[in-house]
Amino acid sequence: MSELKKLTGDIISRLKSAKRIAALTGAGVSAESGAPTFRGEEGLWNNYRAEDLATPEAFERDPALVWRWYDWRRNLIAPLKPNPGHNALAMFEKMFENFTLVTQNVDGLHRVAGSENPVEMHGNIWLTRCLRDGTVKENRETPLKEIPPRCSDCGAMVRPHIVWFGESLDPAVISRAFKAAQGAEVFFVIGTSGVVQPAASLAGLAKNNGATVIEINLEPTPLSYQVDATLLGPSGRILPEIVSVIKG
Repeated sequence: MSELKKLTGDIISRLKSAKRIAALTGAGVSAESGAPTFRGEEGLWNNYRAEDLATPEAFERDPALVWRWYDWRRNLIAPLKPNPGHNALAMFEKMFENFTLVTQNVDGLHRVAGSENPVEMHGNIWLTRCLRDGTVKENRETPLKEIPPRCSDCGAMVRPHIVWFGESLDPAVISRAFKAAQGAEVFFVIGTSGVVQPAASLAGLAKNNGATVIEINLEPTPLSYQVDATLLGPSGRILPEIVSVIKG
């Protein structure tokens, strides 16, 4: 049975008529493109754990070590392609009057798929931030020509534009994400367990403000009991089907 049969007529009607849509994506979407998690056993690199490298303290102690790890990660991610789920979400931007994509992923695959202005809650591995003036720039060199890399404007060292363990999320980014959830008529939760804050609170915020909340995941999550519909399966299959339903 197609998972879309779980969508009631009311939900489908709301999808077709909605003007304000928002979606939150997590690691499950990237995993369908072959992205490793860089956590747990998969995250081991030269006997270092991700949790030991992705910190301001680690960068202060040995920026070259941290950048070698990020260079390795970037080399693994570089060949990956957006999957049909990424592409369907990029289509949402054209289909809906107001669509906001919020992602916990840092691999940049949403941008490659054509999403023009995703809310990247934890940053982007392809962006660097100058330690002198805070300028953020894209850097797609793989492998990096220089480690640690330097700012092309002033020559100062740059760091990955990533929110590390122990750092606060950008207030402007959080504001965009919460505003999108609060104003959404339909809110998608895709490929995430929904337990990591503050992203975990977005679905509840949307629901409390009257949104229809649709979850797409390979298995039920702690969010499943409070959403309007849980569609089990890969987002790369289900999201294109939803696009077809809306267009139909």
